[in-house]
This record gives sequence, C-alpha cells and structure tokens, in this order.
Amino acid sequence: MPPPSAAAAAAAVGAARDDMSPAEARLAMMELANMLSVPMALTAVIRLGVPDAIWAGGANAPLSASEILPAGHPDPSVLERLLRLLASRGVFSESTSTSEDRTTTTTTRRFALTAVGRTLVPEGDSGASYADYVLQHHQDALVAAWPRLHEAVLDPRGPEPFARANAGVPAYAYYGKDREANQVMLRAMTGVSEPFMDALLDGYGADDGGGFRGVATLVDVGGSSGACLEMIMRRVPTIKEGINFDLPDVVADAPPIAGVRHVGGDMFKSIPSGDAIFMKWVLTTWTNDECTTILRNCHAALPDGGKLVACEPVVPEQTDTTTRTRALLENDIFVMATYRTQGRERSEEEFRHLGLAAGFTGFRAIYLDPFYAVLEYTK
Repeated sequence: MPPPSAAAAAAAVGAARDDMSPAEARLAMMELANMLSVPMALTAVIRLGVPDAIWAGGANAPLSASEILPAGHPDPSVLERLLRLLASRGVFSESTSTSEDRTTTTTTRRFALTAVGRTLVPEGDSGASYADYVLQHHQDALVAAWPRLHEAVLDPRGPEPFARANAGVPAYAYYGKDREANQVMLRAMTGVSEPFMDALLDGYGADDGGGFRGVATLVDVGGSSGACLEMIMRRVPTIKEGINFDLPDVVADAPPIAGVRHVGGDMFKSIPSGDAIFMKWVLTTWTNDECTTILRNCHAALPDGGKLVACEPVVPEQTDTTTRTRALLENDIFVMATYRTQGRERSEEEFRHLGLAAGFTGFRAIYLDPFYAVLEYTK
C-alpha cells in the first residue's frame, strides 16, 4: 500500500491560507494559540477515568458529567467543559436533551466514545491502550521541556529541551532512574505496539511467514521486554530462536519468554548475529551518523541475503493538512523536544540513502499502517 498522495492536499493548504479573510486568519491563530488545552484536557479526563467509565465493558452508553462524577459533586460543569472541547475534536460524541419546569429550561449533555475515543480503552490482554501514550507524553518532566523548544534551534548540538528542563538529565536516563515514569513509558509503548504489530503480522508476516520466511533466528534490536519478539514468534512458528537485544539494565527486567534469549549490549558497538533483524522506533531518535553506525552493525550481523526489518515513522515529501501528516510532524517535534534535537523522522528516500551508506543493496518501504512504515533492507 503506497503512502497517501499529498499533492492535492498540499495545494489546498496554500489555497486555504491565501483565501482566508483577516477575521478567519485571526480565528485560526486563536485556535493555534489555545491548542495546548486539547492534550491537557485529554490527559485530565484519562486521569479521571472518564473513558473507562463511559465504555463500561463495551456498553458505551452516553453519560452526562454528573453521571460520571460521584454523587454530590459540587460542580459537574467543570468536567462537562472538558468533554465539550474533546467532543469538538472528535474524541467523544455529544447528544443533548432538554427538560422544562415552570420557570427554567435545562439542557443535559451526554457523551459517548467515538472510534477515536475508543483507542483510550484497552483491547488486548496487556491492559494497555493509547491512554497510556497520552499520559506518558504529558508527565510533568516532559511537559517542562516545551517552553524551551526554541533553544533547540539556537543550540541544536547542545542538550535537548528535556535535558535542559530537567537538570541536564536526558530522557532515557530519567526513565532509568524513575521506575514509575519508566512503567508509564513501557505501558505507552505496549499500547501503541499491539495494534501495529497485529497489522504487521497480518500483512508482512502472513502467508507462511511472509517477510520472515526462512528465518530461524530473529534478533530484535531495542526490544525492551521482548513483547514484540514474542508476538512475532507466536505467529511465525518457523522462527525457533529469538534474541531480545537491548541495554543491560533494560533486559535485566525483561520477563522469561519461551524460545527467547535476553542479551544486553550496545548497538553502537555490535549486534548479535541472526538470520534477520527486527527493530521498531529505534532510528528516529538518532542522528544520521548514529543511524549509519547502527545500520552498519546490523549489516555486519546478517548473512548474505539477510534482512533488516525496521519499523519507523516515515514523513511525506510534501507537507499537507491530513491527519497522517500532522501526526507524523507533531511526533517529529516531540522527538526534538524530548529525545534528541538532531534525531528526526525521515522520508522514505532519506531512509533509503542511510541503508545504502551502511552497505545494504536492497530496500523497499511497505505501508501497512498510517503511522509506521515497514522498511526492509537486504544485504
């Protein structure tokens, strides 16, 4: 499936900008200036347990703010205001009813989860969902980085905004020191990974192993707990051995998984050998030179004809106003602010050139998911 064409949408961006009246332009800027209220309202309703309360095991019955909150709450309208904002952004649907007595008319607003809102409720056995992703992005330590984003432009080789805002401690070191923050991050990655991995295995991994055909030993670089490797091996039984490769302190906490060895090390020095290598959301947080080093080490660990399967966000060449492009570009700035100023999301062509520089001779991009692409490098 090719990436969506952006030419028409890009043309529409320019046309919409030029056709706006001054009043419409001011209104658009007012929305942009206040947009922080959207993710913070989303974070608030998740912390308050609103999506789970409405979902109620699949009922998704529309509820009013007063029905969601404990009886006797002093002012349910505060929650209702949050829900109205999020309904305007497509997270909730809103229905209204009115009742009258002799002197007043009362409007009651009730809210249910839309398809977007349902991503906030767990589906898989892990209990994770995109709610964890929202919470992870809006922890105090991460939010503190955003007012310093301009410093990334002034000093791109210096510490990223997160480190500047947190006494010089980089994000990954912060997760390593703060167990609670690390657990939030791991749940967030699980909530995002599960639906993507299902799409990957239904598409790329289908038909007698699909892209993993002929692979007996699979190495997952940056595999964390080994959950993705376990999913692949469950669906592709021809893979007899999995090697979950990550930093020593990460794999030390990884649970036992049948058929999987947890190996600690440094991907910038060497990578365990296997018939194929898998990685997900690894290259995005590193510079071009660092990516080339990682890819060269992957190349060295593979046999002739071996494959590296890298799953990464791939930005379009043309900028447009589609949800996909906005989500990708917003995530790119999140990487800039949180992980590495010069880490970045890349285009398909940029990923192709990185692979060539590392010695790979074959490359193709497969679009099975709106956010992640499957990048297949062949030695």
